[in-house]
Amino acid sequence: MMTLQEIISSIESLPQAEQDYLLDYLSKKKEESRGDNFWQGLQKFRSVIENEGIIFTDDDFADLRDRSVGREINL
Repeated sequence: MMTLQEIISSIESLPQAEQDYLLDYLSKKKEESRGDNFWQGLQKFRSVIENEGIIFTDDDFADLRDRSVGREINL
């Protein structure tokens, strides 16, 4: 198995076009996995809510919003 430093060295020895391709490929893979992680997290959250029998209504979210106009402005 290669060490991280060996991997980096082997990447640096590639032609610039191949380095660019690899970087583009890794960026796309990372971006694709973000959506998967979000969806998996959402599904896990829903599963926990359902399994625990947690029920929430609009009343649970009442008074969460700060209705103040904000900080005072001194001119």
